[in-house]
Amino acid sequence: MNLSYLPNALTLSRIALAPLLILALKDQGYALALGIFLLAGLTDAADGYLAKRLNVVSRLGAILDPAADKILLISAFVMLTLLGHIPFWLMLSVVFRDLLIVGGYLAYTSLIGAVQMQPTPVSKLNTVVQIGLVALILAQQAGVLSLPETIELMIYLVLVTTVASGVHYVWLWGIQRELKPTAPEKSAKANTQASTAFNTQRGQDD
Repeated sequence: MNLSYLPNALTLSRIALAPLLILALKDQGYALALGIFLLAGLTDAADGYLAKRLNVVSRLGAILDPAADKILLISAFVMLTLLGHIPFWLMLSVVFRDLLIVGGYLAYTSLIGAVQMQPTPVSKLNTVVQIGLVALILAQQAGVLSLPETIELMIYLVLVTTVASGVHYVWLWGIQRELKPTAPEKSAKANTQASTAFNTQRGQDD
């Protein structure tokens, strides 16, 4: 039986959970929202495991997987902000950072060419901290635990890692590329140097 479709199917199911999470939070059903959020986390782990196990890592999956994470997290951040559990400035920084990355990717591919998206270590840390913050807030509002000091600390950790990852992406795609010549530029420079050396040698021989 062909199971190669399973990883992407699980990723799509995670995207489908985002509207359910929004509806649960709209009605302040925090226990249900926590269950949906945890289920989404399980599908995230499962699709990554199956993709590697079945050796079906695809370009589509590489695009859908981070997109599903962002859709779910942004949905949670917006709703929790509207409900007063997350500061507006934090939600704004998270959304703006993601828009910056998407806009930078589109500009880079249209002006320079295709680029393979690879999450940086600080970006991965930012995602983990965001997930942790959402899970803690949902668990606290559902009455599972009460860690207000930890949540406050996580809010500032999300801000710091969000700003750091945004600046890092700007450096990688903008400033660093301006400082580092591309492969064609290097090749052209090498050809020019070789031609100059050859002409100099010919002049000396003559």
